[in-house]
Amino acid sequence: QVQFVESGGGLVQAGGSLRLSCAASVSTFSLSGFGWYRQAPGQQRELVASISWKDVIIYDDSVKGRFTISRDNAKKTVYLQMKGLKPEDTAVYYCNFNRSPSPAWGQGAQVTVSS
Repeated sequence: QVQFVESGGGLVQAGGSLRLSCAASVSTFSLSGFGWYRQAPGQQRELVASISWKDVIIYDDSVKGRFTISRDNAKKTVYLQMKGLKPEDTAVYYCNFNRSPSPAWGQGAQVTVSS
């Protein structure tokens, strides 16, 4: 059964950094691609970074140059290093498959950036 558990969120000032982690209970982890999504209040969930099983990485323009996605297949964990945070990055961050996301979304990690 697929399960995603996000952690590492918090409250930071603009310009600060956070590192999110996602522990994924996925039997085929090393052969799967994953993405970090975020949902701001009143907004639709959007994909901000993805990493394929071959480590092909794609970023949304809004986070390019500031966020770094990575994965550790041995730990079955996906990371999102966020630097230069802006108030508009405030959202709940989720991880899931980068293609055909599972309906079993995790609880997410709240990231709040104060100005």
